[in-house]
Amino acid sequence: MGIGSCDHTIHEHQHHHTWDRDLAPVVEVDDGASVEFDTTDASGGQLDARSTAADLARVDFARVNPVSGPVYVRGARAGDVLEVEILELAMTGWGWTALIPGFGLLADQFPDPWLKHWALAPGAPTATFADGIEVPVAPFPGTIGLAPPTPGPHSTVPPHPWGGNLDVKHLTAGTKLYLPVGVDGGLFSVGDTHAAQGDGEVCGTAIESRMRIALRFRLRRDLRLTRPAFETFGAAPGDRATPGSFVTTGVAADLLTASREAVSAQIDHLTATTRLDATEAYALCSVAADLRIHELVDAPNWVVGAWFPKGIVRH
Repeated sequence: MGIGSCDHTIHEHQHHHTWDRDLAPVVEVDDGASVEFDTTDASGGQLDARSTAADLARVDFARVNPVSGPVYVRGARAGDVLEVEILELAMTGWGWTALIPGFGLLADQFPDPWLKHWALAPGAPTATFADGIEVPVAPFPGTIGLAPPTPGPHSTVPPHPWGGNLDVKHLTAGTKLYLPVGVDGGLFSVGDTHAAQGDGEVCGTAIESRMRIALRFRLRRDLRLTRPAFETFGAAPGDRATPGSFVTTGVAADLLTASREAVSAQIDHLTATTRLDATEAYALCSVAADLRIHELVDAPNWVVGAWFPKGIVRH
């Protein structure tokens, strides 16, 4: 089941610009339901194929990073984990990348606005950056998460422990994201869809593009998480021949704290799913797990993932 065949549909105009536990849900769904979201791009429709770099100065930042939803999942309670299976993403043909003054890892070195338009042909494996330079296309949602339990509103720009602007480029079709539930019903929303991105999203934007995305929701009371985690099922999108990885994340205001959170969560996962004690799991992480920076520009929080290959543990 994917685009066009989901149980529910959320349309492009049904979006919001802040996380807030008091937002009324757009739709209520049962455990196991699928939902199609018609998202808008990260500019909230303020940029289009006719825009120039000069238009970046006129972008209203109160309207950026809209997310579609929220979805209330019946039965979800604080302390549960919501599994979000990414079924399919459908691109709409055009995207953009920008250098926005004052934003990005090297904002002090690149103060001038710059805008790149991309042609995104349906089904094409790459998009052209310049003559002789092709970028692999791998669409995913940059912002995906649940409402925080603390009173809102909260900006959709930074990530948080319940998800948000994670910018994890590996959340492509076929992966599963696990989100800790902070409020009844979860209040899930998604947006900021990207056609491609490097780990870190260093200039502050990816190939930003409006898309349709199909997701399935399941409650997972067998998992205990305080930060997002996700599961891949191969070495690359569509690869089912290799086992993939189970990835825990840290979301914090500095990379060291985020890294410590990610490794601690991986230790907890290993001790819960194997016969290892915490000391053994810590040592195993040191010899087998990889740390990756997923997001480094959406202040005040950064995202680090601890990647553990599933093929190592044979029950």
